[in-house]
Amino acid sequence: MVLKAVCVLKGAGETSGTVYFEQEGDSGPVKLTGEIKGLTPGEHGFHVHAFGDNTNGCISAGPHYNPHNKNHAGPNDAERHVGDLGNVTAGADNVAKIDITDKVITLTGPYSIIGRTMVIHEKADDLGKGGNEESLKTGNAGGRLACGVIGIAQ
Repeated sequence: MVLKAVCVLKGAGETSGTVYFEQEGDSGPVKLTGEIKGLTPGEHGFHVHAFGDNTNGCISAGPHYNPHNKNHAGPNDAERHVGDLGNVTAGADNVAKIDITDKVITLTGPYSIIGRTMVIHEKADDLGKGGNEESLKTGNAGGRLACGVIGIAQ
């Protein structure tokens, strides 16, 4: 059985996009595809945040989703937040094409990301290697350009 979810990202500015999630069974990796428009060329931090609350814009989504109380890191690190998906890269056309497969996030069970918020950030995520306290929390990825709640897709 393939589980599917979708997130429509909207921001205060021109940044917007759609991210699709697919998971094979209860324990398979999650594949993310889609695109985000209106980004400056280069890398942008891309994370799942704790709450599916966008009442006060992207700020009310809270911190990165981190149910195991770990330090921030990159998607391939053993010690990381569940929501740490690293960076997406926008080209000269201001569009980031998303093609990520992640073994930590899940669409099922007690740590499901369904109902939480995806956020695209203004700066590159330093993957916890920035050498300061903020790096271990947020990767110094800066402001939140756009966000959206992850919902169940048909």
